[in-house]
Amino acid sequence: MTSRTDDIGFAYQPVVNLSTASVTALEILARPETGEVLAAARLDPRVDTELAGMAVRAAGRDRVLLPLHVNLFASTVAAAPRLAALGRAVREAGRSPWEITIDLGPPYAPVPQADLLAGVRTLRELGYRVCADGVGDGDVPLRLLTRLAPDLVKLDPSLVAEVPRDAAARAAVAAMRELCDGLGALLAAEGVETERQCAAAREAGAQLAQGNLFAPPARRPVTEVHRPSAPAPAGPADPRGPRIAQFVQPAALLPLSVSAGQVRALLTGSPGIAGVVLVDGDGVPVRAVHRDRFLLSLSGRYGHALYADRPAVRLADCPRTVPLDATAWEALDVVAADARSRTADDVAVVDGAGRCVGVVHLADIVRALAETRVEEAARLNPLTRLPGSDMVNTEVDRRIADGRAFALSWLDVDGFKQVNDGAGFAAGDELIRSVGRALADAAAGRRAARVGHIGGDDFLVLTDPDGPEGPDPIATAVLDASWSAGGLPVTMSLATVVCPPGSLTDHRQAAACLAPLKKAAKALRGPSWVLGRPGSAVREVRCGHRGRAAATGAAPVLGEAPGPAGVADAACG
Repeated sequence: MTSRTDDIGFAYQPVVNLSTASVTALEILARPETGEVLAAARLDPRVDTELAGMAVRAAGRDRVLLPLHVNLFASTVAAAPRLAALGRAVREAGRSPWEITIDLGPPYAPVPQADLLAGVRTLRELGYRVCADGVGDGDVPLRLLTRLAPDLVKLDPSLVAEVPRDAAARAAVAAMRELCDGLGALLAAEGVETERQCAAAREAGAQLAQGNLFAPPARRPVTEVHRPSAPAPAGPADPRGPRIAQFVQPAALLPLSVSAGQVRALLTGSPGIAGVVLVDGDGVPVRAVHRDRFLLSLSGRYGHALYADRPAVRLADCPRTVPLDATAWEALDVVAADARSRTADDVAVVDGAGRCVGVVHLADIVRALAETRVEEAARLNPLTRLPGSDMVNTEVDRRIADGRAFALSWLDVDGFKQVNDGAGFAAGDELIRSVGRALADAAAGRRAARVGHIGGDDFLVLTDPDGPEGPDPIATAVLDASWSAGGLPVTMSLATVVCPPGSLTDHRQAAACLAPLKKAAKALRGPSWVLGRPGSAVREVRCGHRGRAAATGAAPVLGEAPGPAGVADAACG
């Protein structure tokens, strides 16, 4: 086995963050003189693990500080006892497992799934991150992918090559991004060769990329890469702001025992490093060193004599940390809550075990939030300055995925065409603006409330199912008010579907539930509100008078105590 691996070289290829155009990691690629070794690695976990260990040792010899991506076949990970050799190599190279991502490669089909999942659990327990490689042209079943719950999914180059010219390929990438968001994973495009491929992959949802466009595999580590021109925003907008995971930069991690002189040597030898995170034996951030303040302390009179041989923690601060699944707004809150003198300090990003997986720069956070605001402004309705249905639909899907109960309401103006015909379109526009303002004001300060303007006289309101954050306060604000357009009285109709956890699978089903409820509300005279639930034929008429089209019984008028009215129309859901 050793003779087969004696003449193997290794090459490094950068993994690039498409939001910041910075290198987040280096993938180490084996470059044997013949394909015999790689063929043997596919069949023999011992050879595969030895190759991975050699790659890590090579990175140690080359003094690579960036996080590493190391390749292992799925069959090797399923043979978990063989992974001990990789752990020895990591220790010998002076690296920690949480600095290394295992790129799990196909084939998957021949591997017993129980053994593979057990092997992945072992890797995670040891601290490694896991990537599903070759997705899109391999044999990884979606069910297995969801059970693996990888930290990163890499799209196969064959799929990436088709994205610029094939709508189906773009749809596949967008669907994979949605799945990754649900799994808490990032999406990477491999084999990016052209600006067009890069722009199309990013627009479809890819967050990371690697390929010859940025830098080809090289024998020496590369940290300067080609920066794609004028990229489009990546993926669908998140109402909560972009996730911090999109902007994570590699962190300079050093043990707590390091001296100030050693930190100074690292900072002066690496001008691009803004700071250092001092971690304990488990990789948990304990102190943080800011480049400028630290070097200023050492450069002062007697500074070197006083501090150089002493522990660097004496010149370090408490770290600011955010979890990997935090949003840019949450990271900004952490910065704002700290002393103004530390505004420019990096924020350490930690995983579920509290280990540091990188840092984010304040400039990247602010830039991302500014871009988000520009994108949101472009999607606002020009009449009401409210977002369209996409924002509400995205949030509905998120609450369904999170298992949260919610209420979705659909409001419109009764006989709006007649309002326009009778009072003129200017009066109609002013009415719509007024309704939009009333909804926005009623939703202001309510954490769970979202208001969207579908178009025309139609509005969507998303709230909690009940209580102070429920639909009642917002409904009261619009239904109890007196509305008119050009002197003509106007009424509103409101339909609400209250959705318990697990009752729906996506926003389309919620919309389908609202349609018959809206029809029932329109059958009532005056301001009306009808409420229902998925799978139930019972509807609660909260307000409105029965008209000729009403089905059965009396209903309360506006201002009377609400009560259920059993209307035997088809149930939604």
